[in-house]
Amino acid sequence: MSDRNVAYRILKFYCDGFRSMTIGRTLWTIIIIKLVIIFAVLKVFFFPDVLSHKAKGSDKASYVAGELIKR
Repeated sequence: MSDRNVAYRILKFYCDGFRSMTIGRTLWTIIIIKLVIIFAVLKVFFFPDVLSHKAKGSDKASYVAGELIKR
């Protein structure tokens, strides 16, 4: 049995499984929507864009360099 045959059989198994899903598609859709919302909330509230508030234009490079040197 060759590696290509095993890989093809595994791929075919998963494709057939996802193709025949009915409730599973709805669940995967809900999971993906929840992940997008969670990561969007995390990005907005926990990882703010500090650099845009602290420095403007070409000052960003000198601000970052100054912060790195301070630490």
